[in-house]
Amino acid sequence: MSLPEGVERRSFGGNEWLATEGEPVYGEPTDGSWRRWDPRRSKLGAMFELGIDTGLDGHETVLYLGAAAGTTVSHVADFAGPTYAVEFAARPARELLDAAEPRGNLFPLLKDARKPETYAHVVEPVDAIVQDVATRGQAKVALANRRFLEDDGRLLLAVKPRSEDVVQDPSEVRAEVVETLEACYEILETRSLEPFHGDHFGIVATPR
Repeated sequence: MSLPEGVERRSFGGNEWLATEGEPVYGEPTDGSWRRWDPRRSKLGAMFELGIDTGLDGHETVLYLGAAAGTTVSHVADFAGPTYAVEFAARPARELLDAAEPRGNLFPLLKDARKPETYAHVVEPVDAIVQDVATRGQAKVALANRRFLEDDGRLLLAVKPRSEDVVQDPSEVRAEVVETLEACYEILETRSLEPFHGDHFGIVATPR
């Protein structure tokens, strides 16, 4: 699996890491203009490290759901085109604004990803949806935001089973999420995100 244009493997402290070119956001090590992308702090970074075929080539228009303080979405904006970052919680959104300040293509939206109608007037059609929303109904969020995704686009979904049900077996949650998604998406790949993120799994899908 090739990495998108703008994402490279570079040496930091004698070890090879993913990296993007941009202003540091979370105190990550840098090598000149390149910043280390830590897969232990990023579900999308973990997908790249595990060799999951995300379908990303670089320069895509992206809708990022669950942007939090901007750790991952800042890396995305470093290699993508226009990047819309949806975050509901006000506290991390303040840090997201700081991450966006030097990135003219990163547009923070203080909105609820479960209510896409509240930002539908702002977001253009996108080539990829990257979702990392730790809430019950993660598949339903992906279904609700399908309206923004181009017909040949990609959904890159990181699912945290414990956010769906703290007692249900994660494999059962995984099956239920996939079944729900299949109403609007064709599933291309599902994969555990261990060892970087325990119990989490990633899904790559395209619209039906």
